[in-house]
Amino acid sequence: MKEIVRFTLARLRGQILGWGIAMLLLGVMSIPFYDGIVDQAEALDEMLKYFPPELMALFGDFSMASYVTPEGYLGLQYFDMMAILILGVFAILTGSGLIASDEENGRLDLILAHPVSRTALLAGRLLAFVAATLGILVLSWLGIVVPMEFTSMDLTWGEVALPFLSLFAELMLFGTMALLLSMLLPSRRAAASAAGFALIASYVLVALARMPSVGDVVKNAARLSPLTYYQSGQAIDGLNLGWFLGLLALSAILAALSAWLFQRRDIRVGGEGGWRLSLIR
Repeated sequence: MKEIVRFTLARLRGQILGWGIAMLLLGVMSIPFYDGIVDQAEALDEMLKYFPPELMALFGDFSMASYVTPEGYLGLQYFDMMAILILGVFAILTGSGLIASDEENGRLDLILAHPVSRTALLAGRLLAFVAATLGILVLSWLGIVVPMEFTSMDLTWGEVALPFLSLFAELMLFGTMALLLSMLLPSRRAAASAAGFALIASYVLVALARMPSVGDVVKNAARLSPLTYYQSGQAIDGLNLGWFLGLLALSAILAALSAWLFQRRDIRVGGEGGWRLSLIR
């Protein structure tokens, strides 16, 4: 399994650097504006009064008083929208391709011809996915904590790491969701599209639930959204371990289901497949 992890990480090193450096630069560009926002808080507060509450609901439980705090600023500028959606795309693309990419390229049958079990192959690639995600998050974290030292933000490096733990749990969930869908749907493309739709739908549903005019039906439906349990910058005030461990447990269940399906189905030699309804039966 060690060789599987090492080989998969070697394949993912370009993505680790690409996504990680992009998120690092996003932090480097966002953090220096914090002091200017604090200085102009009163003027911005007057301007925001003219925005409809339905629009402001897209940015979370927004108020100028919370925005000028370090955790509120990081949540809105970095974690609420940019981090979860951008890195959610990485998690979905990588998770959907852990097995299906080699299968559609005709390499998976050759790999399994070596003395390696399907369980070991999937477990090794999942561990590499976890390591790659952590590598990207470490680079992203550095993009915040380093420029933060030149601002008035009074946060420790450990406190800034807490929102990244919440983000990590969400990425594991959507990555393993994409992996499971790649075991059920005819192609990696279909699996990534379905998981991507789930990510966007979850984000929109949570945003709609914040609007004051929506009914209880939408608010109750939003409780089923994984992003309801994403703490964003609020994790700086304290990570909700129940939500964090619950998301990781659900990710483990999705990974176990993927392993079970992978053991039971035939390997495609190349190209896309058909609907595997026999597995459901």
